[in-house]
Amino acid sequence: MSAKAKSSGGGWAAYIRSAREGGLILDDAPNAELHTRLRALPSVERLLEQPEVQALQAAHGREPVVAGARACLDAARTALRRHPGAEVPALAELSLAIDARLARAARPVLHPLINATGIVLHTNLGRAPLASAAAEAAAAVASGYSNLEFDLEAGRRGARTQGVEPLLCEITGAEAALAVNNAAAAVLLALSALASGGEVVVSRGELVEIGGGFRIPDVITQGGAKLVEVGTTNRTRSSDYASAITPATRVLLKVHPSNYRMLGFTGEAGLEQLAALARERGLILMHDLGGGALVDLRAMGLPHEPTVQESLAAGADLVAFSGDKLMGGPQAGLLVGRAAVLEPLRRHPLLRAVRLDKMTLAALEATLQLYRDPARAAQTVPVLAMLDQTVAALQARAERLGALLDASSPHRNDWRVEPSEAFTGGGTLPTQGRESRALVWTSESGAELTARRLRTGAPAVVGRVRDGALVFDMLTVSDAELDGLAGALEQVRRS
Repeated sequence: MSAKAKSSGGGWAAYIRSAREGGLILDDAPNAELHTRLRALPSVERLLEQPEVQALQAAHGREPVVAGARACLDAARTALRRHPGAEVPALAELSLAIDARLARAARPVLHPLINATGIVLHTNLGRAPLASAAAEAAAAVASGYSNLEFDLEAGRRGARTQGVEPLLCEITGAEAALAVNNAAAAVLLALSALASGGEVVVSRGELVEIGGGFRIPDVITQGGAKLVEVGTTNRTRSSDYASAITPATRVLLKVHPSNYRMLGFTGEAGLEQLAALARERGLILMHDLGGGALVDLRAMGLPHEPTVQESLAAGADLVAFSGDKLMGGPQAGLLVGRAAVLEPLRRHPLLRAVRLDKMTLAALEATLQLYRDPARAAQTVPVLAMLDQTVAALQARAERLGALLDASSPHRNDWRVEPSEAFTGGGTLPTQGRESRALVWTSESGAELTARRLRTGAPAVVGRVRDGALVFDMLTVSDAELDGLAGALEQVRRS
């Protein structure tokens, strides 16, 4: 009797019962048969001797293959115990299982996928896809050295954001600019540098919470300032701001409600009114714009979304916005405005903690270069190009996808093209859908199971489930992805 069994108490009876339950003692006919089937499984060493498994060791190393062999044998034992009629897997089958397990383990957790949801700025799927010029610029500086913080002409240390700040000023008309690693960091840095120890006045209707529990009041507090709420949830006037100003007031903060809309009996103080009040009282007017549109979306048939240029023209001293939303670049927090307002931010110690890396800076500069010609940006920035597609083009793309499915399985009739509603996403234009087209596919295996198989396949595909069918919206699927999407659907069809 083992020391473990003795220490657990209960004596031999408990030990025998535990051993029988664990399959160590097989003293009746069914268990004897199971014992024989379990003994038919090969040992780890025998598996490792197989030519296919030896080839895997050469490719992956011995330890991962040994671990994979043990895991596959454990899975086989579990299957034999749970399913009495299951066949004992052959050596070749176990070798393939090891290969599949190693392939899954070697696949990066973060990898590309096909977004067929119809949500352009899908936060969970990485928001804005980069323009090819931006992706190439990031790759170019990633594999070697670069002049990240080096002035090549002077031969001494230079500014990290030397490539993006002049472009931001040129495109928006601002006096100065600064770039950090995301929009929340931009707001935190600005309030820490401009309002720490003082008061920040905000309308109650603009104390928003965005994804992940990020709340404007928390950011203000974290920045060392005191929040002063004015107005009511649905209506705030400029006089409310004026009445709340004290000697401790530092910033009037206006927040664009990017991820919600309030309808009905509502009202808000305009930027022009607040700008006049800020100048009169010697305060700073900051506009947290959120989405960061640099072009007028009405040209694409979308509702008006305030642009960065409009905020500055209305008198905002500092505008904060995202690089990876409506601008369509990499994740970044961008700040533009008066030089005197931005100067304290450059000297603040928090700046180093929120600075951008070289790949992001390269991608950001390349994206901004495209905006020097707005017409060119509309064609080459993927977010803008997707939003500017016609319904006719989306209809044609859905029909091409259907034709690819028919070519691989001509006798099936499991798809149709239907109108759909797509969204910009990313907390922008929250109540404004846009007309789109989708391929709707009815799977014999059921929508939820099929959707899971598509998400875990290669390539991974993420669509929507609606009324028991799978919906693949063409607004976010490019022509170049049609073959991959059709192949993924056909692979699931056959399985």
